[in-house]
Amino acid sequence: MRGENLALGTAGLAAFLALGEAVPRLGLVEEAYFPPTSRIADALGDELGDRAFWSALGDTLTGWALGLAIAVGAGIVAGVVISVVPHLREATASTIEFLRPIPSVALIPLAVLLYGTELRSVLLLVVYASFWQVLIQVLYGVQDVDPVAEETARSYGLGTWARIRHLLWPTALPYVMTGVRLAAAVALILAITAELVIGAPGLGARIAVAQTSQAVPEMYALIVVAGLLGLLINVGARTVERRALAWHQSVRGEVAV
Repeated sequence: MRGENLALGTAGLAAFLALGEAVPRLGLVEEAYFPPTSRIADALGDELGDRAFWSALGDTLTGWALGLAIAVGAGIVAGVVISVVPHLREATASTIEFLRPIPSVALIPLAVLLYGTELRSVLLLVVYASFWQVLIQVLYGVQDVDPVAEETARSYGLGTWARIRHLLWPTALPYVMTGVRLAAAVALILAITAELVIGAPGLGARIAVAQTSQAVPEMYALIVVAGLLGLLINVGARTVERRALAWHQSVRGEVAV
């Protein structure tokens, strides 16, 4: 089954690349705006041989990794504290619902005002966007704790930390991993967006330079790199999720199938 899916996916990708090669050469779109796949591939090869490209890639990954780590840590701690402390969830519910829908890109003027084009501007946007993905999942996970199991833990005299470790955390972990996977994708989007708009060093800034200098094949090549980076991050996050939840019924059922 997996071999068949892989073959279909490869065939679909090959058809897409062939379409990208044929459409501009047939004159359906102007090559100046959408170059053929072969020209984009050549530009990608040139980028891979450029040290500046690898430096930009490192800057993007640095902003992504640091921002994601801060957001995950803060989201887990805040979610657990809000859920465990009595009445704190009710007290913070309206504040969370007010702040969560604010688009991170709306904070770009604030980030520029505070930090200019430094890495901290990227981190501000990445952390803000990713934090909510983790926090909401933690809150849902803690809410899913079995009331009977919770009362049993209390009746056996388990303290707060013991309940968190043996009851709350195993129940919330599948939700936490979902939040981390979503946050990883959001963090990459915001990192590249911040670089593109603010001009912070990274792939986004390199894309902006290619666009303003009319280097269209190079621009598309960098966009392809961003897409491949997102794919690798998603696959890596799913792999970590499966290993962390190897004991969980959902993953065991998936492996069995």
